[in-house]
Amino acid sequence: MDLSIKNKIVRYNKGEVEQVDDFLIREYALTIFLNDKEFLTLLCSPHSLDYLTVGFLVSEGLLKTPAELEQIEVDSEEGFVKVITKKKLDMREKLHGKRTLTTGCGKGTVFYNVLDSLGTKKLEKRKSKINVEKILTLIIEMSRQSELFKQTGGVHSCCLTDQEEIIMFHEDVGRHNAVDKVIGEAFINKIDFTDKMLLTSGRISSEMLLKAAKQEIPIVASRSAPTNLTVKVAEELNLTVIGFARGKRLNVYTHSDRVDFTNRG
Repeated sequence: MDLSIKNKIVRYNKGEVEQVDDFLIREYALTIFLNDKEFLTLLCSPHSLDYLTVGFLVSEGLLKTPAELEQIEVDSEEGFVKVITKKKLDMREKLHGKRTLTTGCGKGTVFYNVLDSLGTKKLEKRKSKINVEKILTLIIEMSRQSELFKQTGGVHSCCLTDQEEIIMFHEDVGRHNAVDKVIGEAFINKIDFTDKMLLTSGRISSEMLLKAAKQEIPIVASRSAPTNLTVKVAEELNLTVIGFARGKRLNVYTHSDRVDFTNRG
């Protein structure tokens, strides 16, 4: 399925008016069936739907280990994914009727609120650091890989990195979805999160930070800004939050001891 759709527009540029072809990002409804029951519908970009589904369930605490995932079946044409888990979950306390989670930023794409952070353990402080120039290099590399954004301008990027390179990369019309796709792929491939960094192109919300905290990802960095609640939660949970990482500059909002500011140039 195409991720973008060609569309004719009228473009005004410096006094000139012309009709041209442009590309729109496709927004797609994916309904998740969990253990043969309709669970919810996500609005997303129609690719890596298995990773998105698994990442969402992991972020919600419904999947704890890859061994709990018994079966996943994606039908992208019909717009649904079926998930069977070994532990049959009682969803009555989780849901009150069918829910559709938008690509917007209102309630986000999580069921819990920020008080859930109180049940998320503080991260252990480790001695290893990542150099500030490497962080900026990885942010540039994330932007370089963002082909769908270059075409449409309508998606967010997210990636998981180690100290040297991007391990996995995803784009989606929703910021939270892009994070879930990265978490889902890493979860399925049994990647250790505890020495990794999560990079995103969009604003770092408290909900996105909690997704990282639940997987014990110590550093979350973005080209954009964090919210004040994100910073408060990160301070409490020992996560490092980095914003406005662009060009040759960045801001470290919490736990800057994980960043090596040595100039290697």
